[in-house]
Amino acid sequence: MAILDISIIVFYLLAMVGIGLYFSRKNKSTAQFTTASSTIPGWAIGMSFYATFLSAITFLGDPGKSFGSNWNPFVFSISMPFAAYFSSKFFVSFYRNTGEISAYTHLEKRFGSWARSYVMLCFILTQLARMGTIFYAIAIAINALTGFDISLIIIFSGICVIVYTVFGGMEAVIWTEVVQAVLKTMGALLILGIILYAIDIQTIVNEGLAKDKFSLGTFKPDFTQSSFWVVFVYGFFINLVNFGVDQNYIQRYHTAQSTKDAQKSIWQCVIYYVPVSFLFFFVGTALFVYYQHFPEQIQSLKEVVSLEKSIALPDLQPADYGDRVLPHFIKTKIPTGLLGLLMAALLSAAMSTMSSSMNSSATVFLKDFYTRYFQKNLNDLQQLKVLRIATVGFGLLGISFGIAMIGAKSILDIWWKLSGIFAGGMLGIFLLGFLVKNAGKAAAIGGTMVGVVVIAYLSLQTYLPENVKTNLEPKMTVAFGTLTIVGVGWLITKLAKR
Repeated sequence: MAILDISIIVFYLLAMVGIGLYFSRKNKSTAQFTTASSTIPGWAIGMSFYATFLSAITFLGDPGKSFGSNWNPFVFSISMPFAAYFSSKFFVSFYRNTGEISAYTHLEKRFGSWARSYVMLCFILTQLARMGTIFYAIAIAINALTGFDISLIIIFSGICVIVYTVFGGMEAVIWTEVVQAVLKTMGALLILGIILYAIDIQTIVNEGLAKDKFSLGTFKPDFTQSSFWVVFVYGFFINLVNFGVDQNYIQRYHTAQSTKDAQKSIWQCVIYYVPVSFLFFFVGTALFVYYQHFPEQIQSLKEVVSLEKSIALPDLQPADYGDRVLPHFIKTKIPTGLLGLLMAALLSAAMSTMSSSMNSSATVFLKDFYTRYFQKNLNDLQQLKVLRIATVGFGLLGISFGIAMIGAKSILDIWWKLSGIFAGGMLGIFLLGFLVKNAGKAAAIGGTMVGVVVIAYLSLQTYLPENVKTNLEPKMTVAFGTLTIVGVGWLITKLAKR
């Protein structure tokens, strides 16, 4: 890489660490570290949500999927406004009124300590899976651009995020995410502009339609494949988890100056994310058409992937190297100077999500685990020390998960599968308490036990004998798990009344 590009990347990394150090002067209490003392304007929280959604999974996974197949995963984005409506109308005011920084404190009051601990565990596992997937995604991109070892990239980028998150707390997380949101959006527009300079938009649309690249999937009510309705249902439930149960988001509701600002921030996130998600899918289709016209420019990437995955070159399919197409294009077609900016955009795509995951995981660890089971009477400075140590610990665990994911075929697929497994239990217990007013501890335990069995059954399909397998699409795991917990809990409540 040219000295100019390296200088831009180093400047970006130092700027992010600098923001963390700047806000470290304020971090003298747990309230400042976890909620920025409720001083953040609503528009900044909306940008922060948007940056969290627009992670490296979106930056690389969305173009990779539309390059390798079609626009079926874009239906996830289409479902966002529906989940945003319910979350802004019902959940935000509920959490703000509880006054509890942990999203899961009320579950203990509702169903007992086991419910709080179970949902906390699901959340922690979800965050580790998220961090690991994003670490791996960004490492693939930087490896393609620089040739550096993937494991070393994961470790180095992880340490940078840990540093500014530990020092700056939630205020640094949000303001770095505002910067990162702008960088990522500019990066996407820049990439599309360079593609359109080489091949016109009419050609992309015509050839994409001819190859069925813009398909959203079949509209038949078929739940055995990734149809439109399967992805829509999956997206609705996962976005409901994000906006309604995920500590990542709920903690930032508390940073807002008012409930109204917190509600608006959800809609700002939707307004920003949906069109930019559309843009990333279009970039993937544009790259597919581009390399149809210039196949010699992608031959070197195909040869590398063929060797790595032991697939004969003639048998190699676009889906086999979809996640690597965008980094390959950036490496071979982006001029000096702009390459450094795009590298900074790629790094920001990873850092934005990981910093909020580390901070919220540390908060949950302190409030839902450490002060409940080990030391209940910690003063404020002692709690702040635990928060910082926990942030480092979760950052290191995220790095380990990222290294463990090396070799995965599709970034988006692996993340969707892991999030579907853990999210069903979280949302199911919460909705049971929210929708079934008379549900008690027995109903929650019974519903959760049956729900966990259903989630495990659907998640372990590949390991089961053929005669007990189901053809249900794996993305339906979160929907069936959630509905099972709510349904069984409701039934037990009705039977108990009789």
